[in-house]
Amino acid sequence: MIIDIGGGTSSGKPFKAAQIGGPSGGCIPKEHLNVPLDYESLNELGAIMGSGGLIVMDEDSCMVDVARFFLEFVQEESCGKCTPCRVGTKRMLEILQRICSGKGENGDIEKLIELGERIKKTALCGLGQSAPNPVLSTIRYFRHEYEAHIQQKSCPAGVCNDLVRAPCQSACPASVDVPGFISLVGEKRYAEALQLHRERNPFAAVCARVCFHTCEDKCRRATIDDPVAIRGTKRYMADQEITVQVPEIRENTHNAERKIAIIGAGPSGLSCAYFLARLGYKPKVFEAEQRPGGMLVQTIPAYRLPREILAREIRMVENMGVDIETGKKLGVDFSLSDLEKSGYEAVFIGVGTPKGMIPNIKGIDAEGVADALQFLQTYNLRGSVPVGRKIIVVGGGNAAIDAARTALRLGADSVNIVYRRTQEEMPAWAEEIEAAIEEGIILNTLTNPVEIITKNGKVSGVECTVMKLGEFDKSGRRKPVSSDETFILEADQVILATGQTLDCSTLFNGIILETIGNSQLVCDPATGQTSVSWIFTGGDAATGPSSVVEAVAGGERAATGIDRFLTGEDHAFWRNEKRVDTFFDPDEEAAPFPRKNMTMLAAERRKFNFDEVEQVWVEGEALRQAKRCLRCDYGKC
Repeated sequence: MIIDIGGGTSSGKPFKAAQIGGPSGGCIPKEHLNVPLDYESLNELGAIMGSGGLIVMDEDSCMVDVARFFLEFVQEESCGKCTPCRVGTKRMLEILQRICSGKGENGDIEKLIELGERIKKTALCGLGQSAPNPVLSTIRYFRHEYEAHIQQKSCPAGVCNDLVRAPCQSACPASVDVPGFISLVGEKRYAEALQLHRERNPFAAVCARVCFHTCEDKCRRATIDDPVAIRGTKRYMADQEITVQVPEIRENTHNAERKIAIIGAGPSGLSCAYFLARLGYKPKVFEAEQRPGGMLVQTIPAYRLPREILAREIRMVENMGVDIETGKKLGVDFSLSDLEKSGYEAVFIGVGTPKGMIPNIKGIDAEGVADALQFLQTYNLRGSVPVGRKIIVVGGGNAAIDAARTALRLGADSVNIVYRRTQEEMPAWAEEIEAAIEEGIILNTLTNPVEIITKNGKVSGVECTVMKLGEFDKSGRRKPVSSDETFILEADQVILATGQTLDCSTLFNGIILETIGNSQLVCDPATGQTSVSWIFTGGDAATGPSSVVEAVAGGERAATGIDRFLTGEDHAFWRNEKRVDTFFDPDEEAAPFPRKNMTMLAAERRKFNFDEVEQVWVEGEALRQAKRCLRCDYGKC
């Protein structure tokens, strides 16, 4: 009903939840979009039919704030006759107000659940008995948002004012001071802007090229016209660097003598090393490959991320006192036990998710079938890789797009991408999808491969089924369902990009770490500490496949966790934000300049080489884009 009749959310952003049954109803998340509107079904999910009201919320809604809002209404409407409703809901509201203001404490969630259940059982009337529903249902389905408010003092939706300095900064996993560096760019103070960015994220130039820019998704400028082009402004800022801008480093002789090992020189491992170095430690990084950078150097093509740009920021980390040793693979060249015996007091595991997932398709073992990660790694590390003439790439993520565009540049005559959902549902970056189409790559959506056709043991084509959209699945998207229509695409090479994983079974050699399905390490989300106290983790190994900036954030959290583990205190001085001294007139009208997207080389000029596709703006454009910022941080520290 919400999608088919209502047309989805009014903002056009992804559906998050629906509040059903009036102020004392419950919130139903996107994984239950198929639930019928009847008493029994809704009651089972923690909601009620009530007055029949239906409030649709998108991803910009904070579910803790939603629960607080509805409980305020219940408090006002309570007649006060019975104690459970009069006092109990008041206590629940006080807890929610504390959580939304950043003063939540461990145990608050459990208190809310206990109070809610007691009120439901002991209140005299229907209002009191159903009053806890908004709270209990949001905890049931969105507990992670409560935990973020309490443990990380952050509001993922960017709503709770006391926890949100600016929505863009709140949306950045690394908590980069976006308004700060944007305003500095607007005053041509590029070195200061870059240094400010590196307070929370060392890879400014890298992220200016490959970040998913979630900051722009929350930009309040969109309420006027379009979001500020934050990534483009960052790109200009980073390209102005002459002398490497490194933020404050606090030398500490005692810390420098302590042995800390970091396994994996990807963005999470290097970020962990970077922040430890800022605290005076001298960590050692062990990297399995011959070149540091992890997936940044192994799988992201040079046309997106030039190698000299990445190398420059890695050298910056090394020059801070970080030792990187390549050709050292965990589980082969050394073990965690070896590190422990060698006197390492703490270890960070940042090995990512380096293994491609192989789908269950007939003919998958044929000659000419390649894994996308291996395909990209082979070319990026060795400079050559076997490429067919007619290529089919299976998948819809960034690895699929990167593999397709790389194959085209290496001489393929035709490249087809097959994806079982629609283009809008592809997890790859929208700009990358459009760029691939411009270059002549053919996108076959609602298409599912069912068999790899072979001839003399070699790939000759792929049999595909035409898909149609069925009911909604747990992701809130319509589930693709097979039709009776099939067809065959000719091919002499198939590249599989259907997911990434980590195989923990051979990594740890006797040290037992708690895992999720043997493919993901369990850790404290605030510190990265695993089930073994001296071992920490972050990045894809802890979260599953994610973005570069998520990995950076994971490395930073682990660095602070390691420091606290070793010293018993919190020394993460970079988290104490200071107001950036720039000019801003809050009474001035918003700058009238339109948003400017990144300029790209023409498709005919770029598709046969690995030259960087995105081109930096001229200074005037960067200044205009910086002036578009509404400075949502104004008046805050």
